[in-house]
Amino acid sequence: MPHRIIDMRSRPAFLHDFYGATPGTAAFETARWLNRRVGSKDDSHFTASHSLDGFVDEVRAAGITRAVVVGRDTPALSIPNDTIAELTAGHAELIGIGSVDPQAQGTRGAVAEVERAIVKLGLTAINVEPGFGAPPLKADDPLLLPIYDACQQLDVPVFVMSGPTTPDPDFNDPAAIGRLALNFPKLRIVCHHGFWPRVAEIVGVAFRHENVFLVPDMYLFLPGSGLYLEAANSFMRDQLLFGSSYPFRPMTQTIDDFLGLGIREEALDAILFGNADRVLKLGLS
Repeated sequence: MPHRIIDMRSRPAFLHDFYGATPGTAAFETARWLNRRVGSKDDSHFTASHSLDGFVDEVRAAGITRAVVVGRDTPALSIPNDTIAELTAGHAELIGIGSVDPQAQGTRGAVAEVERAIVKLGLTAINVEPGFGAPPLKADDPLLLPIYDACQQLDVPVFVMSGPTTPDPDFNDPAAIGRLALNFPKLRIVCHHGFWPRVAEIVGVAFRHENVFLVPDMYLFLPGSGLYLEAANSFMRDQLLFGSSYPFRPMTQTIDDFLGLGIREEALDAILFGNADRVLKLGLS
């Protein structure tokens, strides 16, 4: 019987040039380059999602139960939460995640947008990208704490995106997640890109704090990622989640590659489906 799958990091290409929306542009070629860099066999597969119908078709063809469409709000790439809500509405396969930027919105404005995104728009979690700010911030910067507090009070997860594309590697620091988890013990903290390549450090943070969840997504297939798998086969089976990182990796290929990594059968259902269902409180299990 095929595994049920919740893809915790997915975006249709049409959403922004950064995702390869416009052939013939430098951004389109960069999207192809990144696909090759992380092991995609077809570096232009994402053109199938130049429309919403095409994206949903890709999700269905891959056998994905739910695809989590993550919004972004940084100085370089901002997608309104209304857009995320509109494109996910009416498609049972899609789950929308909002995003805020307290540097642009101000703390009060960002907290208000968290509440609007969750309560009014019906989005499921909030994404922040501290290391991509202007100036960049660490994940536990005081400016972000009211956002985390709002998410904890609303009982929704916060997604923190950090990894090797963070402009300054100093802001790809797992220690900040440890401090955050300690100060917000009821907040479910989902770390996209798994803070790769600082794998041992973030695995150590997850060992200490059960409210920290890792989504290594496309970096799971790069050198140094074996520690995620060792942890998944031991203490971290309930804290690792699957993400394709589409459009930067094909959905079906990523599922196939994931199933070939050597994760024990008894952990696969949790990592592919159950953990995400529990963290997002979808009630699908």
